[in-house]
Amino acid sequence: MDLYLPIANLSVNALVIIALGLGVGLLSGMFGVGGGFLTTPLLIFYGIPPTVAAASAASQVTGASVSGVIAHSRRKGVDYHIGGVMVVGGVLGSFVGAWLFEVLRASGLIDTAIAILYVLLLGSIGGLMLKESVDSIRVTRGHRAAPARRRRHHPLVAALPMRWRFYRSGLYISPLAPLILGMLTGILTMLLGVGGGFILIPAMLFLLGMSTQVVVGTSLFQILFTTAAATMVHATTTKAVDIVLAVLLLLGSVAGAQIGSRLAQKMRPEYLRLALALLVLVVAFRMGLGLAWRPGELYSVEAA
Repeated sequence: MDLYLPIANLSVNALVIIALGLGVGLLSGMFGVGGGFLTTPLLIFYGIPPTVAAASAASQVTGASVSGVIAHSRRKGVDYHIGGVMVVGGVLGSFVGAWLFEVLRASGLIDTAIAILYVLLLGSIGGLMLKESVDSIRVTRGHRAAPARRRRHHPLVAALPMRWRFYRSGLYISPLAPLILGMLTGILTMLLGVGGGFILIPAMLFLLGMSTQVVVGTSLFQILFTTAAATMVHATTTKAVDIVLAVLLLLGSVAGAQIGSRLAQKMRPEYLRLALALLVLVVAFRMGLGLAWRPGELYSVEAA
């Protein structure tokens, strides 16, 4: 069942794209992340141009985040106050990211820049997550003592001026911290098509010191609006959003997110984080291999 993608300018198997969306939605529901950090590389592996993959993945993440926000909101697991500050930062970051996207595309470096950023980002985050999850598993099995309790939030965050109270998260910090965090997420969303949840959640826990009860819901709330803004900016400036591709991804991801959320309730958190860390490292390795591997024949000609 082949369909033509007008912006990507190629034909794809619709069932493969839907299955890809299903898999990413499954992971999104299990791990509480938008899933864009996997969508874009998988689309690139399938042959979609990196610019179209990044722009279209942002729209898919928007749709996949809606059901998650609704579910967490019903359980009062969303801090709308701090989430709103991060959304403002995310929207501002989207415009900065759009400018960087155009500069890189005009110089002909956008495809290489996307691949390099993915390798660096996924490699570092995957390595940190792997270490943290292995340490957690060793603690639960009694092989090592539990680490000392961390400070509620990072000293750099505590040093920022103009503090606000965020009651749902139990914080008294400067709004500049979540604003800057939101801006960085917005820039990454524009450049890479990611929701940023795989960076946002650790930052919210270890930098801002947010309560674990509201981290996932607030992250999805910020991802929802930031990716929606990034999609609109892409559609009006870079013209790289392929609506056919985005719809196919959404068909799979919405169903996958519901299945994943149910599976997550049956698995222990430390093993979930370990599985996600290994998956992130595999994707980073594959992206790095694509950058370094030189094909045997640069050009080939086939007779009809």
